Amino acid sequence: MIRLLFALSLVISQPALAQDRTPSHCVALANADPGFRYVRLASFGDGVPAETLRITYLDHATFLLQTHGGLSVATDYTGYLGTRDFVPTVVTMNNGHDTHWTSRPNPRIQHVLKGWPEAGRAADIALDLGEMLIRNVTTDLRGRPTDPEAQPRANGNSIFVFEVAGLCIGHLAHLHHIPTPGQFATLGRMDVVMAPADGAFTMDQQAMAEVIARLHSRLILPMHWFNPETLATFLRGMQAHFPIEFSAANSIEVSLQTLPDQPTIVVLSPHWLD
Repeated sequence: MIRLLFALSLVISQPALAQDRTPSHCVALANADPGFRYVRLASFGDGVPAETLRITYLDHATFLLQTHGGLSVATDYTGYLGTRDFVPTVVTMNNGHDTHWTSRPNPRIQHVLKGWPEAGRAADIALDLGEMLIRNVTTDLRGRPTDPEAQPRANGNSIFVFEVAGLCIGHLAHLHHIPTPGQFATLGRMDVVMAPADGAFTMDQQAMAEVIARLHSRLILPMHWFNPETLATFLRGMQAHFPIEFSAANSIEVSLQTLPDQPTIVVLSPHWLD
């Protein structure tokens, strides 16, 4: 609750910046949905419409978020986004794992946000960029299933939350457990969630379905699947809970007016920038 009040006070204390961002309903659960229409697909190079967020799935757990005002965020940045010479405004790295971070980020990146403890202190992020607010909620990491000697790490993972265009976007990163009531309260409602689909290194399908349902997410984007078989297993476990749609594209545009009417899984086809 303290961190939540801090994030809110940060916005209130900077009215010039707050005016540039349509407030999200992250921490105010709606009682009814106003009949949203469906999201639409888009291409990386096109302009982003007002009050809209473009989400491009690049690979594994790396997504590129682009705003109308020109902000760009790469999640779980590993140092590579493709052959195109493109430098995002912000990169997030949820934990110090080689497929989720890099020790050598491009020096032209303005903000490099690390989601794990440093100097014994949990990551505590509330970055207000005017058009977008980026914050984090830490969760614990267990030892690796493939390494019995690996020790659990308190606050070793960060769920990054992006508030932009009135939307609340959540990247669950390397989530290993169902969040606590306090963590759910701090996360708030997630209009869009990027959910790990491996079913083993993070969470099993039933637990992941429970997390998504409790976040009230309308658009679920599977990530962190290692091959088509892994993805197919995840989708089989989810089909009883959510409708599933497939896209041959790797980008999608989302706004409050175009979210699905009901919680829906949309499978994007990952592709690096070229």
